[in-house]
Amino acid sequence: MDVVKALADAGPEPFWLQDPARPDAGPALAGARTCDLAVVGGGYSGLWTALLAKERDPSLDVVVLEAGRVGDAASGRNGGFCAASLTHGLENGLGRWPDDMHTLERLGWDNLRGIADTLVRYGLDADWEPTGEMSVATEEWQVPALEEEAEKAYEFGWEPILLGPDAVRAEVDSPTFLAGLWDRDAVAMVHPAKLAWGLADACRSLGVRVFENTRVTGLRPDGGGLRLAAEHGTVTARRVALGTGPYPSLLRRVRGFVVPVYDYALVTEPLSTGLREAIGWRHRQGLGDSANQFHYFRLTADDRILWGGYDAVYHYGNGLRPELERRPATYATLAKHFFSTFPQLEDVRFTNAWGGVIDTCSRFCAFFGTAYDGRLAYAAGYTGLGVGATRFGADVMLDLLHVGLAPGEETERTRLKMVRSRPVPFPPEPFRYGVIELTRREIARADRNAGRRGLWLRTLDRLGLGFDS
Repeated sequence: MDVVKALADAGPEPFWLQDPARPDAGPALAGARTCDLAVVGGGYSGLWTALLAKERDPSLDVVVLEAGRVGDAASGRNGGFCAASLTHGLENGLGRWPDDMHTLERLGWDNLRGIADTLVRYGLDADWEPTGEMSVATEEWQVPALEEEAEKAYEFGWEPILLGPDAVRAEVDSPTFLAGLWDRDAVAMVHPAKLAWGLADACRSLGVRVFENTRVTGLRPDGGGLRLAAEHGTVTARRVALGTGPYPSLLRRVRGFVVPVYDYALVTEPLSTGLREAIGWRHRQGLGDSANQFHYFRLTADDRILWGGYDAVYHYGNGLRPELERRPATYATLAKHFFSTFPQLEDVRFTNAWGGVIDTCSRFCAFFGTAYDGRLAYAAGYTGLGVGATRFGADVMLDLLHVGLAPGEETERTRLKMVRSRPVPFPPEPFRYGVIELTRREIARADRNAGRRGLWLRTLDRLGLGFDS
């Protein structure tokens, strides 16, 4: 296994964004516009908000403002795991809102089904594969955790399949797999960029005006509405929804709750028929291992393997720069781990190696709020599960803005403690960087120490700030 050779021809462009289906850029904002609802952000969060708003009230005039290209940020760079969970897994949700978990699980399933229904209703091709996800144990200490996870899932109506070493390797053949937990219903695989492009097309088909290459630089009250300023124009809206993910929020009060964390991925060349047979994987489910520093991996439509995760890198001062999307040391680590997992693929080469930024908050799932007397709503902090959960977050924002509702009307979503509460904010620099780096080191140490969490991680757990990669 020669990692350097395997990575020699890997280009820096995200695999998904090279797809021939990628549309040309839409127009940028020019001049002064008005609308009923302005949505800032042209990723999943913003596009779902615009689409659902028009479905609730077709008469609304809706504008989407995207700083770059639709789907070019996190929405076009992730692994394409579209999960039903709204809480970053049962354990995280149960630790925070145990009384609401049955409701949250039901809403999460409804949300996943709503995504699938939307693709059918608008005729969108996003390589949707409802194959589920399989968590695998690669160390003995991880096996009991999978068994406990299965028991909790059964209590909430899910029916995952617990697999021993022979059964899990019959599904996907790796000498490192000791056990598996396959949830066939709670996750679908999707082409993430096609999903974003398709949502934008659906929005336009309903009359939404989508402006690309339009970075919003200012926000202020204007009469009974809010005025958004960009380089070459303005939009004055009665209501505003912010879906800017890891990028600095137009609301300063939100910035302390989110840190941008870089995640990295590789994609192989297409596997030959012989190599596919060597690893099995006939059911094409998404996979993830059970370490704290975990990997996620899946097959693409043309039988490549996407392999990502493990390193989660924060840069001092909430660093966000294009050059941070490239990290050769992490690519080498990922490639080494790939060949350890699949030694039968030792001659396979990687065609793409890239990075993207995740909006992380201390409770590992989205939080919500309003400002300007309820004329503005925001959602952020999805921490890697935004492919699915952003649709739910869009509905929450629209509920908070009372789109299609009576003034003051509550919904099942807005009554949730998850929606009414906020995460613990991150400390200011330099403490922020120090806390995150210490946590990363302690997570790695726990993985080396049979999963035993040291004093620092146990303290974070007691405070409801438990972290993994």
